[in-house]
Amino acid sequence: MNRQHVGILFGGVLLLVVAMGISRFAFTPILPFMRNDVGFSFEVAGFLASSNYIGYFIGALWAGFINRQKKNFLLLSVILNVLSIVLMGIIEIYSIWLVLRLIAGITGGLIFVLTSSIIMDYLAKHALTRWSGYLFGGIGLGIAISGLFVPAFEARFAWQGTWIGLGVLSALFLVMTFILWRDLDVQDSVRTAKSSDAKMTTGFMPWLIVAYGLEGLGYIITGTFLVDIIHNIPSLQEYSSYSWVIVGVAAIPSAPVWTVLLEKFSAIKILFVAYILQVLGILLPVFSQTAWSVLLSSFLFGLTFVGIVTLTTSYARQLFPTQSGPVVSLLTTFYAFGQIIGPIIAGQLVAVYNSYKAALIFAGVIVFFALIVMVCGRWITVKRQETLDHALPIKTQSSP
Repeated sequence: MNRQHVGILFGGVLLLVVAMGISRFAFTPILPFMRNDVGFSFEVAGFLASSNYIGYFIGALWAGFINRQKKNFLLLSVILNVLSIVLMGIIEIYSIWLVLRLIAGITGGLIFVLTSSIIMDYLAKHALTRWSGYLFGGIGLGIAISGLFVPAFEARFAWQGTWIGLGVLSALFLVMTFILWRDLDVQDSVRTAKSSDAKMTTGFMPWLIVAYGLEGLGYIITGTFLVDIIHNIPSLQEYSSYSWVIVGVAAIPSAPVWTVLLEKFSAIKILFVAYILQVLGILLPVFSQTAWSVLLSSFLFGLTFVGIVTLTTSYARQLFPTQSGPVVSLLTTFYAFGQIIGPIIAGQLVAVYNSYKAALIFAGVIVFFALIVMVCGRWITVKRQETLDHALPIKTQSSP
């Protein structure tokens, strides 16, 4: 892997830092400070989060139809994304916040899908597919950066200055990517003729899509409210910011680690392990509210949620090697749809039961159900294929 390849890949990492780690997930560590200062409820916070995820759903779906000028469209999306971050700290009107989080979501969905498609195609073109996992390390790096910078910025500039500071940091990352990508030539996508490779509605793929959508619904509850949950446990309040840093630190190496495992074991086996670990991480604070339990919960969450994204998108691209853009868009769209519902349900559960535990139990159950869907879908698909394989020779022998 030469210097140019590293630069192209690192540019993609920085874009995911901006769109995922900062624009999307910095809301999690900032939320406790905003709620304390402005005074809105857990339920209102859920609506703000869901506005972002509605946008993410739109952006991910939209990205699947972009076949021309991908690079320019991507960079324009990043500029709008950075502006939405800065304006969150300048404007203090709830209705405007909803719009800004929507814009951040739309551009974030576009950035994730287009960046993934561009980098995966680039790496495949240069026989460097094994490095694709490092791209998704940008999510964890961004989370770690937001976890470190948010408390520091907030202590000096309050939550308003925190958004502005993160926006300036994001703009710096955009400039760095623009420089690293100055020689990157992204070809327009060519519409391929319909073939068996293009049929994403048959076989195991629909099961994988449903499981991934349920994963989006379940994981996002912890992904949105983890810091706020810990912040509201008096004995653990001092660990709330550290918890998000641990999520990011665990997420940074998780993508390449899971990718290496994918080369040695079947995707379903590795995904099974990742899902089980995530369920444990989500439910741990329900049964134990100690420093070690919430920090272990943070570690397991960071280790698995980026890993599941990496494993699912990489495996799907193996199934559909000529359809990287549409397949990532389709998966991300269902994932995003689940994320829209998750925070709203969590907010309602907390309002009804006056406890975050109900929301976490719901999240854990949903992620476990996603695992059941995936495993059952794989078993049914394999059995159906075996039946067809056994029937084929008989049919051939009886034919004239």
